[in-house]
Amino acid sequence: MSKSLGIFVTNPNNMKHVMGITKAAKAKGSKVKVFFSWKGTHLSKDPEFPALCSLADEVAICADSYKKMGYDVADVPKGLSEENMATQAQHGIIIEDYDCYMTL
Repeated sequence: MSKSLGIFVTNPNNMKHVMGITKAAKAKGSKVKVFFSWKGTHLSKDPEFPALCSLADEVAICADSYKKMGYDVADVPKGLSEENMATQAQHGIIIEDYDCYMTL
């Protein structure tokens, strides 16, 4: 079984790192889930965000944080589906179910 990596993103300056780590992990056969919360939700407007959604096994955004950062929850970022506008339970899933966990 391949390893799995959960990435919890709260910093709006880390898209380069999120993309690089995701690419490296996928190249090694790992399952990758990325969850954006608080100010990290601003990265959903980064031009690379749709590519991240295609690359990672799963990408989700804390809908409450997204709203608190001034975005309309009905405005689902390109690359995501409405189901990926989620709650902090997605963060809990990463902590519980993934082999490796990191925060950016």
